[in-house]
Amino acid sequence: MERGGSSASRSLFPTGPSFTLEDFSNKDFIVRDFVDSLAETAVPASRRSGSANQAFDPKPLIRTFENALSQLGALGEELQEKESELLSQVRRAEIQHDQTLETLGRKLDQSMSQFEALDLTLNNNASSNGSIRGGGNDGGGNIAVQIGEKLEELDRKRRKAQDANFLIQCWTEVSETGQVTSLEEIQRQGGAENKIRCAVIARQLMRISQRLDPASWGQQTNGFRGNGVTNGVTGTNRRHNTREALEKFSELLEQDLLKQFNNSYRRQNFDDMMECAKVLLDFNGGASVIAAFVNQHQFFIDRDQLITDEVTADGDTWDQLADPDSEPPGVEPSLQSLIDEVKIVMQEESFIIKRAFPYYETVLIKFIQRVFQQSIQQRLEMVLDKATTISALAFLRCLHSSRAYIGALVEDLKTHGLTEHPEPCSAQIAQTLDQQLEELFIPYLVGNGYIDREKKSLEEMYNSLLFKFTLYHSRRKKAPTGFMASLAQQGTQLISSAKDAYMERLESSDLTPTQKRTMLRVAGIRDDSSNKNDIEVSEQDGVLSVAYAKRMIGWLAESVRRTLEMGSSSETPKDVNILLNLLLTSMGQVYVETALDAALDLATSQENTKTEPDLSYLPNIRPAVTIANLMSRFITTVLIRLAESNTTIRRSMEAQTKLAIEATERKTNAVMKSTMDVVLNYVPKLLSQQKKLDFKPKDDDLEGLVDTLQTVPCQLICSFLSQKVAVLARQAVDGHNLEMFCSELALAVHRLLFEHFKKFQVNATGGLMVTKDIAKYVSTLREWPLTREVEQIVEVLTEVGYLFIIQPEALKERSRNLASGPADGRMGGGFGGLVGGGNAGVATTAAVGKRLNKADFKQFVLKREDAGSVGVQSVLAGL
Repeated sequence: MERGGSSASRSLFPTGPSFTLEDFSNKDFIVRDFVDSLAETAVPASRRSGSANQAFDPKPLIRTFENALSQLGALGEELQEKESELLSQVRRAEIQHDQTLETLGRKLDQSMSQFEALDLTLNNNASSNGSIRGGGNDGGGNIAVQIGEKLEELDRKRRKAQDANFLIQCWTEVSETGQVTSLEEIQRQGGAENKIRCAVIARQLMRISQRLDPASWGQQTNGFRGNGVTNGVTGTNRRHNTREALEKFSELLEQDLLKQFNNSYRRQNFDDMMECAKVLLDFNGGASVIAAFVNQHQFFIDRDQLITDEVTADGDTWDQLADPDSEPPGVEPSLQSLIDEVKIVMQEESFIIKRAFPYYETVLIKFIQRVFQQSIQQRLEMVLDKATTISALAFLRCLHSSRAYIGALVEDLKTHGLTEHPEPCSAQIAQTLDQQLEELFIPYLVGNGYIDREKKSLEEMYNSLLFKFTLYHSRRKKAPTGFMASLAQQGTQLISSAKDAYMERLESSDLTPTQKRTMLRVAGIRDDSSNKNDIEVSEQDGVLSVAYAKRMIGWLAESVRRTLEMGSSSETPKDVNILLNLLLTSMGQVYVETALDAALDLATSQENTKTEPDLSYLPNIRPAVTIANLMSRFITTVLIRLAESNTTIRRSMEAQTKLAIEATERKTNAVMKSTMDVVLNYVPKLLSQQKKLDFKPKDDDLEGLVDTLQTVPCQLICSFLSQKVAVLARQAVDGHNLEMFCSELALAVHRLLFEHFKKFQVNATGGLMVTKDIAKYVSTLREWPLTREVEQIVEVLTEVGYLFIIQPEALKERSRNLASGPADGRMGGGFGGLVGGGNAGVATTAAVGKRLNKADFKQFVLKREDAGSVGVQSVLAGL
């Protein structure tokens, strides 16, 4: 029909949709959706909303699809014309490009021929006029100057052409082979000028790659850039990523330039350093060359500190040193002032010694020994003796800060050069400085003395922090002995020893007042609570705290840092292994596993309870899992990596960590499994309250049933599952773990309900109550995060409800879609593992249980009041 027709003709014979090439250019275009939309627009709205029995009329569809085919044909012809036009433009551009190259080649050959002819002419004139003297000199000089200028211009053009030719050669090479062999040959020739030339060409090639190979830069391109101009890569699909090849070469060149810069710095070749810095500035803004230059310098410290004979740190500074939650304040002020003065004196005296003694190195060595063995050692001993009277942590922090500050002094002196200034100091002087530094701290680092101090300090802080926790659980009533109780016996012994160790240390005579105050503050108890029986603890003291765990890891991280910087690299694996054992014992066993044991005791004690169980222990699972993950991540990323130099110790640490994490996972899974048993023990008790006549009410009870939503057992069970179990489970776990737990529990509840409804006779009115109960059960379970397979299994309950209310004819129809296997959603293997992540239970049930089977169908139908009727019996006979 024509578009200009009347409104009546348009309504009877619609023109159909129109479309253009843009409709098919979208990457989300789907053929099936396109055909469906054509079919929908073809059928008038009046027919779509009409009766289902209305006869099918194919004519609108035929007209719509014929119109669509005609439009598609026209679009195909239009697209073919555009393609032909583009191909012709590409061919013309390629021909023009070849002609341009040929023209430039001829011009270059012509220029070279003219230059050779000119050079030959000049040589002939020079030989023929060699004996001429006198007045022609000025004219000949001007001509020579003009010729020279022209020659220079030609030479510049020649070099520019050669550079362009080499650039094209390099681009062809990298685009066709993915290699930069020509640039690498220039780089291998060495020399600063060649490396700079490589860098300039590499930058130019990067710009060319951006324009001619946009695909390697992540840009969309179809080879056409408008106005018939191609981008130079049309018609070929490059197999090499030019950007990647050029960036790789640039990176290698940058590293080479950085290496050259560092070598020049050592040779004090400032001109070469300047050239390298200029080129590197174009690579990354000069960041790498700045870093290479700065890293070879030491920052000088303020030299205007006052020098006194006493340890000058105030009380707040010492308290900060003893506080494990405070950042270390740094080196002690009097020691810092002395070291700053030594630095100035050493530099000034070196200037004098070199000019006063012919054997200046020997004199300087004696001077260094006197300064270190008298001034610095005496002041260091005074500071450390004072720190010992504060606390063990104050001593360790003070020792570490002093070692770092004196080490910085040694590095500054070696960089300054002393008698060799401004060159680095000689090897003999550097060896003397290192030896004096080592002798200062040997008494504190010999053997296992240092790591034992670190371990003892950490044990005191850990026992203080966990004192109330261990005291609470030592007073907690234990559940009856059993298999899981035997697993927790070791944890009970550990918390008892940790608690007793804290009290013994608190009552020790060698405990300093500051350290005692710190231990009491960390433990959160008063000084007058020396008797542990007088200390009051609350339930909150027995709950896990992620903040406590972070504090423990922070303390350990500080200790690891000190150990790493103070000790030798050969002893580091052994030291971190000692700290690992302390962490696994204190945080893993005493803290996390004790809390899990308490939750497991509470769960197992309620497995056979007749009243509603108390699941308040479930929220303790989440901090347990979080702390275990924090501990595992710290061990993996810090401790084990520091032990990589010793394969035996590293493997031992990995095995210990694996056993500790598995123990935590096992206990966590045991708590969740016991919780599931508690829930599945209580739900049948509620189901047992179901009355026999709940689903077979009498006629005089119909009025009350109208207002009744569900039966009492259904209301109790759904309230328990949604308001108690689901809420607390979400507080305990999340993500995949929550989905696994809820899916397993839903399967078990589904099985109980499946068997439950096989026990009761149901009349027509009672069938409504069954459907209400089942709808409530299903809606309650679907609020949980379930897997897709479990959701389908739960939906089977809805089918069960329908079996009690539909007529025999509909019942016969449903009997045709029955499954042959079991459909009750029986769990395959039980709870599959929460933290560890097994999913065997859900996977086993996923394959079955999505439809009713014949046996279950028959059992449910036989519970209908009209099971003996002819219609129902005929359905059963046809199974």
